[in-house]
Amino acid sequence: MDNLLKVVIKWSGKEYELELREDETVGDLKDIIHKKTGVRPERQKLLNLKFKGKAPDNECRLCMLKLKPGFKIMMMGSLEEDIAQVNTTPDDIPEVINDLDIEEEEIAIENREEYLAKIDKRIKDYEIKMLNQPRDGKNLLVLDIDYTLFDHRSVAETGAELMRPYLHEFLTAAYEDYDIVIWSATGMKWIDEKMKLLGVTNNPNYKIMFHLDSLAMISVHTPKYGVIEVKPLGVIWGKFKQYSNKNTIMFDDIRRNFIMNPKNGLRIRPFRQAHLNRSKDKELLHLTKYLKYLAKNCNDFSALNHRHWEGKCL
Repeated sequence: MDNLLKVVIKWSGKEYELELREDETVGDLKDIIHKKTGVRPERQKLLNLKFKGKAPDNECRLCMLKLKPGFKIMMMGSLEEDIAQVNTTPDDIPEVINDLDIEEEEIAIENREEYLAKIDKRIKDYEIKMLNQPRDGKNLLVLDIDYTLFDHRSVAETGAELMRPYLHEFLTAAYEDYDIVIWSATGMKWIDEKMKLLGVTNNPNYKIMFHLDSLAMISVHTPKYGVIEVKPLGVIWGKFKQYSNKNTIMFDDIRRNFIMNPKNGLRIRPFRQAHLNRSKDKELLHLTKYLKYLAKNCNDFSALNHRHWEGKCL
């Protein structure tokens, strides 16, 4: 009797336990995933499934992957009905669901004692895994992933297609003046896999200092929007004294993420529908110029209104 292999598929916040024979192929695995989740095989991106350092082809047998029992496979992929809904959504609809405008009366949130206490707790309790050490005299650039560097819901099939245009050129240029941190509102395993998929992790032209995940975020209550999760830069500043509001800039496609540091956040245009927009998206190309402008001309990043960044470089 063939040996049975049990694996777990993690997708869209859920886990699916699967049982297959070891002589079955990756293609067979994708067919079973399709039956369980509804995501068609050609839409599935099995992020951490590797054979000799690369994504295995559909003919590769599972026994060759040497998976441990209960191995968790992280999957990205969209249902057909979700794709159809995205593709029929007009481009000019305001992104009310995905962004919250920070009104003047809400900016005081950054000074409230209960939220500052939460930041202090993150500084004490959150453990950062250093990938590379900070460098003397550098500014700090904090980057979101989803819709900022990467279209995680596109129908595109490869990392190169999902990646925002000019990403590596942008990071290479930024690294000259900035230490770079990746902060995503997801889990650390997802962050690590996405950075590998995009070719960021071991790129020879720049280095990422560390990753932060959802556990480094805090919850705050706003009068208008209720409880939201945000990314307080104070967590980084409390651990690394060379960085402050004077030399830190954060790029995120969701403005509410920097509600605790509104003067140090820049809302980047979201990168969606990568398969359609790759040829015309030049956001990172323009922001490269803005980062260079800040590094050369600004002693206090919080003194500028970053909503008007385009006027400095276009």
